[in-house]
Amino acid sequence: MDGKSLDKALDIYSALITGQEVSRSNPDTRELYEEYYSNSAVYDITTQLMKKMNLTVYEYNEAIYVTAGEGNRVFGYTNDDMKRQLGLRLNKELYMVYFIMYNVLLSFYQDSASYQVKEYVKIEDMVAQVSEYLSSITSDLSVYAMDEISEESFKSIALLWDELPAVTSDDKEKNRASRASRYGYTKLTFNFLISQRLFVEVEERYYPTDRFKAIAENYFEEYKGKIYKVLGGEVDA
Repeated sequence: MDGKSLDKALDIYSALITGQEVSRSNPDTRELYEEYYSNSAVYDITTQLMKKMNLTVYEYNEAIYVTAGEGNRVFGYTNDDMKRQLGLRLNKELYMVYFIMYNVLLSFYQDSASYQVKEYVKIEDMVAQVSEYLSSITSDLSVYAMDEISEESFKSIALLWDELPAVTSDDKEKNRASRASRYGYTKLTFNFLISQRLFVEVEERYYPTDRFKAIAENYFEEYKGKIYKVLGGEVDA
């Protein structure tokens, strides 16, 4: 193994896991980006290293991004980690946030053939979309034929959402993220997505970043819309 190539691969690994943007447009990491693409030894070592660490590398728009693989307890979040991060107490509250996140994904990507169908999303739009999806899912008797964990998850989400008011009197005025309303839950979810550099907010409009696009588009290629099928999507989605 070439020592120089190993050093470059480790530099790329270090940059990615510390949240740096490794791209052609970033002057601080342009050299690393070029090494990754032009040096096959660096590329091979980097991808092998990422695989060993249960990390996945995604490429998008002349940049590379990394995300934790499924079950990665070092670089990813457990459910308990997520509850602490979001200030939640109950599993059903966390399921609700996950469901909102997935609806955010679907609002931009319906399937692998329809990337980037809109430029941004607003909280009001997402509240309406979540309500519509939950209504369609819970009215489908096949939901209750799923395994117990999935069944209880969907039931708890539907009941929690149904109990919440659409908005409280000071949600919009204070731009609150809370568990007091549907608006508050959605705002809480977007705050987390912003903290993960997946979205940026401009005048109450939420725009997906290239990092989001890289992860979302590769999701459909890797998982073939598994969750989308559960939510009633097309078999080939």
